[in-house]
Amino acid sequence: MQHDAHAHHDHSTHGGPHENHGARHEGHGAHHTPGKASWSMAAKATLHCLTGCAIGEVLGMIIGTALGWGNMETMILAIILAFFFGYALTLRGILAAGVDFKTAFKVALAADTLSIAVMEIIDNGVIALWPGAMDAHLSDPVFWIVLAIALAAAFVITVPVNKWMIGRGKGHAVVHQYHH
Repeated sequence: MQHDAHAHHDHSTHGGPHENHGARHEGHGAHHTPGKASWSMAAKATLHCLTGCAIGEVLGMIIGTALGWGNMETMILAIILAFFFGYALTLRGILAAGVDFKTAFKVALAADTLSIAVMEIIDNGVIALWPGAMDAHLSDPVFWIVLAIALAAAFVITVPVNKWMIGRGKGHAVVHQYHH
């Protein structure tokens, strides 16, 4: 079914579990209609992913440092936690809409995987290539400055990726059908 036709379809003739489908999407039609992605929407989706990534990155670096791990082990942990927290933030919203965990998990994977992956490649690439950043300690201002620059670069580069995905009905466009 075409999304354009779907957005204008009279849902009052439907019975069953989708009876309020149209009311639930009112005001969100442009958010998930292919080809109608705005830069604002892409930025919001990217900020959502950035929040989870930042939480995971910082927590991973704190844990790795506290355990005395090397740079590679700490970076791997930070990346794993970035994906975990990125997915967790999306899951929280979808589960709050009453969706079962299995479906919510699939939606989170579809919505966030590419966005988080791009963000992590850029973020960790900047940190790895910045002279002295990998050896900076958590108490060193260089660590926090480079992390902020890396996350900002990841955000700027990931926004167009999310806009492209949302414009094709993928990524965070999938999540919007579960928002009230």
